[in-house]
Amino acid sequence: MRIESIRPVCNDSALIESRNRSLGIYNFLFSCQLKINPNPPPYKTHLQQTSIFPEKQPPTKMTTQNDIAKHFRTLHSPQDPLILTNIYDASSASVIASLPTTRAIATASFAVAATLGVDDEDLTKAQNLSALKTIVSTVRRINPTLPVTVDLQDGYGNDLPALAATIKDAIALGAVGCNIEDMDNAAGTLRPLDEAVARVRTVVEAAREAGCPDFALNARTDVLFQVGKTLEDALERGRAFLEAGAWTVFVWGGPGGRGVSREEVQVLVRELQGRVNVKMNLREGFLGVEEIRELGVARVSLGPELWKCAMKAVKEQAELLLK
Repeated sequence: MRIESIRPVCNDSALIESRNRSLGIYNFLFSCQLKINPNPPPYKTHLQQTSIFPEKQPPTKMTTQNDIAKHFRTLHSPQDPLILTNIYDASSASVIASLPTTRAIATASFAVAATLGVDDEDLTKAQNLSALKTIVSTVRRINPTLPVTVDLQDGYGNDLPALAATIKDAIALGAVGCNIEDMDNAAGTLRPLDEAVARVRTVVEAAREAGCPDFALNARTDVLFQVGKTLEDALERGRAFLEAGAWTVFVWGGPGGRGVSREEVQVLVRELQGRVNVKMNLREGFLGVEEIRELGVARVSLGPELWKCAMKAVKEQAELLLK
């Protein structure tokens, strides 16, 4: 079974029952919120003895951006993974930031691009950072210390100074973490390992120079769905990224639906000491949040799934009204 999703609470009958209500996009997003146990059971895994993650502490007064970054890092725990319900604009940010169980905000570049009417690969740095600025501003009005991490795709630019500038710009806008992938999106090819590692180091150093040394990099590798590549290649990259300063590693299963199996995630968790991000999918037939929690990952993200839920709701409500 592939690792992806829990199921949304809503269903077609619920949509039909709400036909006489106003367009329920916000209600839909609320109904799709993950059922997170605020007091998860103490899973007994080898990671409890070997985890490198800092011990989670109740949030104290956070006065600087790096204080928020430090807190964000502590939310990554193999015993109680950080669940990120990725957002894409001010309205979705407002909804998710208002939920009492939200511990951090994350963007999804695919969904951000979709709101602008462009494909993910055509989203520019300026567009992405403009969206980030709006999202951070929205979140800060609701909760000034809620961490925000941004999907920066491949970092925009092949040269390291350009990548460093992207990171510093994101930090200046309020981000305390980011995703960077090891694809060269302009060329459509996977970067060589040494080049990808150099980019991880550049992100870490740029964050330090920007005054946010605890900036949390979630380093994504797309190696698993490249021709001739295996889980061993993903592990090699994961280890190298962590050694270079990444906080977690995201092994993506690819756009073609390959996914990452339960067994593969178990290997990743074991070999990378739990410092693993997996993506869930809000469709039937995928693992639920509690099942994923038991695997010992530190972080779970949704990518553009909430945007897809929202667009499905808009379409179905409109179809009901336009019969």
